[in-house]
Amino acid sequence: MLKNKIYYNLKPLVPRRLQIAIRSWLVLRKRRKCADVWPIDEAAKRKPEGWAGWPGGKRFALVLTHDVDTAKGHANCDKLMQLEMEMGFNSSFNFVAERYPVSAELREQLTANGFEVGVHGLYHDGKYYESREIFMSRALKINRYLKEWNSVGFRSPAMQCNLDWIHDLNIEYDASTFDTDPFEPEPDGVRTIFPFCKNGDTAGNSYIELPYTLPQDFTLFVLMKGKNIDIWKRKLDWIAKNGGMALLITHPDYMNFGGEKTGHEEYPVEYYKKFLEYIKQKYEGQYWQALPREVVSFWPDDYKNKPRRPAKRICMLAYTFYEVDGRVKRYAEALAQRGDRVDVVSLRREGQAGHGVINGVNVYRIQERVLDEKGKLSYLTKLMRFFIKS
Repeated sequence: MLKNKIYYNLKPLVPRRLQIAIRSWLVLRKRRKCADVWPIDEAAKRKPEGWAGWPGGKRFALVLTHDVDTAKGHANCDKLMQLEMEMGFNSSFNFVAERYPVSAELREQLTANGFEVGVHGLYHDGKYYESREIFMSRALKINRYLKEWNSVGFRSPAMQCNLDWIHDLNIEYDASTFDTDPFEPEPDGVRTIFPFCKNGDTAGNSYIELPYTLPQDFTLFVLMKGKNIDIWKRKLDWIAKNGGMALLITHPDYMNFGGEKTGHEEYPVEYYKKFLEYIKQKYEGQYWQALPREVVSFWPDDYKNKPRRPAKRICMLAYTFYEVDGRVKRYAEALAQRGDRVDVVSLRREGQAGHGVINGVNVYRIQERVLDEKGKLSYLTKLMRFFIKS
């Protein structure tokens, strides 16, 4: 929270192009360290207890959403809507209520054509969760826009959230989380490709959480400078294999509809079009294409009454060789299988890699050990060295 507060206070002073350059460098540097959990985190495929499948026996759910961050994005919404209609898709558009004028005519046009409108906050400043007072003050205004726009869903700017505070909003669903995205300001994912219920303190104060499960277009094409949709396709195939919800966030702000040379914060809209074509060609008849509010309407009461336990981050220190210590392995793998992120810090045999992933467990081997201790002191020396390095 402190780092985010410093970042958002300094952000207006830094030229936008320099912001993107710095973030791009940081993301590409971090990407190498996160290959075990991005774009696919194997722990996220665990199905809800008692899971009976999607409507009509469909293989997976497809939910398309758009965050409209700026006036430029607002101006592109009609083109994006027309593109999706021509291809047989619909989606939700989330507007920032007080950052730019939000056209009532556009909202009416979207809903008349079978699309959905949601609220993406009042401003895009990343300060919603600095204090309870700030959030409560903004929640009052957000609730007015939810009512005025006849919206039932919310997504926080910058994907920051406090799922407990969001109970103050008059919503049926929130969409401010992700299964895995280590490049966000708050990088802890919920580690599931399924919706889940967030119960409140009263029966009428619950909502459904819809995490996005496909990487954002801004991350792939602006920060990572991607030139194809291979990562989208790879992640979609994995979600389809595991029967989850493929929820995508794209931004009309960064789509280039003109065909001319793209700017430094743009990518060709053809990337998105090709992805929709890939979905139709490979999975025709196999997916349930739903609006967020339709997912909420489908979500059975049985699942609503069984809230998902939040994933924990667990570190195990073990002065042992992990691969041959059945006790430690069983502990670690049981935690990983229930959806926790587990790091084990252990000993290393000669020639072993310093890091590896075994059945969803991150194993960090930080110190070699030769069984040549000649007394208690030599054993204690090695043990203390391991303790300090850990």
